[in-house]
Amino acid sequence: MTESRTSRLPGKVRAARLTDLPALGELSRLCQGEGSETRSLGLPVSGPPIGMFSLFRLPLGAFRPHDLLFVHEVAGRLAGLIRVERETPRDEWTIVELDAIGAGDAGDIRFRLVQHLLREGAKRGAIRFHVACADIDGNVELFMQAGFARYGEEIVLVRPAGEPLPDPISDDDALALGIRPAGPLDALALSRLYGSVTPAPIQRLEALRLVDWERQGREWRVPRSSLAPILRFADVEAFVGEPNGAPGESSVEGLVQVGVAKEDQPHYLKVLARPECDPSTLIRYGLSVIAARTHGSQRPDHGVIAAVRTYESPIDHRLEDAGFQAVATVTLLLKEIAVRVAEPALVPAGVR
Repeated sequence: MTESRTSRLPGKVRAARLTDLPALGELSRLCQGEGSETRSLGLPVSGPPIGMFSLFRLPLGAFRPHDLLFVHEVAGRLAGLIRVERETPRDEWTIVELDAIGAGDAGDIRFRLVQHLLREGAKRGAIRFHVACADIDGNVELFMQAGFARYGEEIVLVRPAGEPLPDPISDDDALALGIRPAGPLDALALSRLYGSVTPAPIQRLEALRLVDWERQGREWRVPRSSLAPILRFADVEAFVGEPNGAPGESSVEGLVQVGVAKEDQPHYLKVLARPECDPSTLIRYGLSVIAARTHGSQRPDHGVIAAVRTYESPIDHRLEDAGFQAVATVTLLLKEIAVRVAEPALVPAGVR
């Protein structure tokens, strides 16, 4: 698949318009099926364990001003789309949907859409591009041909709807367990926690900074996850587990990030824990927060979804003990535009 090959494709790539929304909805729906003439990121977008909510196919009307959507048009009909969310403070773009239809041209259409997005990103100062996809239908090969690097995998787990949640835990009981809300002053401890569980090459690629850990919330998706796009439709909270339940320690044993859904989607759970620590208490507390926030509300129950990177085991086993089931494995890829340079450093006098 080359640039010259895609240049011979009929049609053109352009920015989506409001008048495209009905066609985009239908194209997105078709590509989430299993038809041999369609191609998508291949994510677990529907099915009984998750319900009818799509992990990444969020409502088109809920776009923020800095989201981008491009389409491939052939003879007045849409044959492909690519949608990206832009994290403006960090100039990072996340591809959350890439669809195409056409028995012979779907792969080339998607490659052209990716190339167009990369050119657009270079014009607008993007530093990194992220994408998560299933390793099927040439997805990984397509992105690697476009210059992306494959750097990890995540296991997607779902706790089915209808499963009873643990009883809410009071603030006093949580403090007795060593659990409290995360705050800006925990940034250094959280950065050290992340560094203790994340291989050095991945730390260099993701390049998280202290300021990223200071701003926990909807606009700051750390730790990064393939499921992060669903957080824009959730009330996000983060809690830390302190060593031996002692407030004021300079480090933490674990972190649980909870996203309580406000739309037609599952709730979200992300857990980090040091290898020597058992995250079961943090998982149970995260589920109890969801129970407390949804008690008496009219929000529909679509279960709870979580993602665990393969090197973060045994967190996945502890989630399974709490009622989660593994439903898919997702590949993480990244493309970096900026050129890295050596950082200046001071050395002791006399050292040569």
